[in-house]
Amino acid sequence: MKKHILAAFAVAAMIVSCKESTSKTETVENKDGSVVTTTTTETTTGLVDSSKVNEAKNKIQNSIDNAGEKIDNTTQKAKEDINSAAKDMKNDAHKVGQDIKKGAQDVSRDVKDATAKGAQKVEDGARKLKEDLKK
Repeated sequence: MKKHILAAFAVAAMIVSCKESTSKTETVENKDGSVVTTTTTETTTGLVDSSKVNEAKNKIQNSIDNAGEKIDNTTQKAKEDINSAAKDMKNDAHKVGQDIKKGAQDVSRDVKDATAKGAQKVEDGARKLKEDLKK
């Protein structure tokens, strides 16, 4: 176990110590004849290129943003579809309610008519019976 930890530490130390340095020396001669030398040293690790990391990060962020927009659009469309379906159901339920109310009124009218005819027949029957009893 100790050997594995030490090996991992050694590899990590080697990776961290691997650096690439680039030096640029620029010499400029002024009008008065003096010479100015500028040296620029750029040090990078050989393992990670930050520009590529940033580019990949931006691509991932754009993909996430696009996916978020698609989800938002899909959610909005689903919401609109649900609202439309709810309105249709409400209208259908109202129409069914109106049909039931009309049917109930028709049945009520038929019952009243039938009751009136039945009552008329009972009255006619009672009148005939009364006349028959008088004889």
